[in-house]
Amino acid sequence: MASAVDSFPTGADGGSTGGGTTPRMFRRVLTGSMAGAVLEWYDFAIYGVLAATVLGPLFFPNDNGVTSLLLALATQGLGFVARPLGGIVFGHLGDRFGRKPMLVVTFLMLGTATAAIGLLPTYHDIGITATVLLVLLRLIQGFALGGEFGAAVLLVSEYGEPKRRGFWASWPQAGAPAGTVLATTVITVLSMSTTDAAFESWGWRVAFLLALPLLVIGFWVRRGVEESPVFRKAQAQRAEKPVKKQEKSSIVLALRRPRQVLHGLGQRLGENIAFYIYTTFVIAYATTYFDFDRGDVTLAVTFASVFQFIGMISGGAWSDRVGRKTAMLVPTGVLIAWAPVFFWLVHFESVPMLWLGVCVGAFFHGMLAGPEAAWITELFPTRYRYGGSSLVYQGSSIFAGAPAPFIAVWLIENYGVGSVIAYLVITMAITFVAVATSRESRGVDLDKVEG
Repeated sequence: MASAVDSFPTGADGGSTGGGTTPRMFRRVLTGSMAGAVLEWYDFAIYGVLAATVLGPLFFPNDNGVTSLLLALATQGLGFVARPLGGIVFGHLGDRFGRKPMLVVTFLMLGTATAAIGLLPTYHDIGITATVLLVLLRLIQGFALGGEFGAAVLLVSEYGEPKRRGFWASWPQAGAPAGTVLATTVITVLSMSTTDAAFESWGWRVAFLLALPLLVIGFWVRRGVEESPVFRKAQAQRAEKPVKKQEKSSIVLALRRPRQVLHGLGQRLGENIAFYIYTTFVIAYATTYFDFDRGDVTLAVTFASVFQFIGMISGGAWSDRVGRKTAMLVPTGVLIAWAPVFFWLVHFESVPMLWLGVCVGAFFHGMLAGPEAAWITELFPTRYRYGGSSLVYQGSSIFAGAPAPFIAVWLIENYGVGSVIAYLVITMAITFVAVATSRESRGVDLDKVEG
């Protein structure tokens, strides 16, 4: 990767990289954004994995195991509800004061909240207060993660050269599967090195408390990142031509031009649901409805996340060659066809078949999500890019990511596995239409994107 970075342009090229940008500066931005994204998604993913295994009985005790599972997954969804609010707040601040400060603030909030979950007493210790505190910390997690896309992906996109923007922007985007790999690896090691009783007593806490050393590492990496040259240029132009009336929030500006927002939300619908079906729901599905061992399933998700990571980087690079639309439409079509195959493979109750189903689904999800980072960035002009992209990326979490595991479990309980397949296929079809009807944005000069 060093040779590729060394070829990065050192001067302004049509205003898209900004004057004075050097390979060393870009390398620091890429490292800071990627490392921080991995650590933040570890914090967020660790709850998702444990919600599907042990948190239900500890914080939502109920005689019915499925009810406890549903309550735990619903609480997981609360983090997604808070993400749009975080996107609005950090989006406005990021467009007003810069991308760099948001890098540090979001990470500190998320890491602290995650570590605090590891210290919580359970329902057995303090009753309903434990449940309330868990919900509060989960909301803080979601609020902080709401600003992550704007901080990490926009910095890399606004630094990177237009011809390779899809590739570079896919790296912080790939922080999600990389963080999932880290989270599931930690839980797998803890599960294998402790008894079930020990894991449910204190082992799960270790996974959350590991956020503390990760917090120190992430802060050290991100504090050295420099501000986006595209944002600095926009600020300089704004200073040269000051407006007399007060400028409206970047969120308001984005909503006044809803076409880009609607395209983005449509694309994110199926993509977001597929992500949580293959990484979170599958754990609950395989261990609750079939005789799969928890360790086997989490290990499968870990390896699937590696395939997802590879898919994201490959998809981002491919979009620089064939265009964003083609690079997203092809994996979308594959995921529509793969949905029934995936559930058919799980029904064999075979670990190798489970691995095949999860890994293939995760890889093509990555191929879809990789170009998404650059594509969403290219939808909006600089003056409200952070706000607009946060609306798309985090707004979709309310009706896509947040309820996906809960809806899938409810559908199976009431209508059988065919209803979950239909859920996946219909939402992926909406994603296909949203991408197909959007404009091609590969190689666009970010300084010249119009609203």
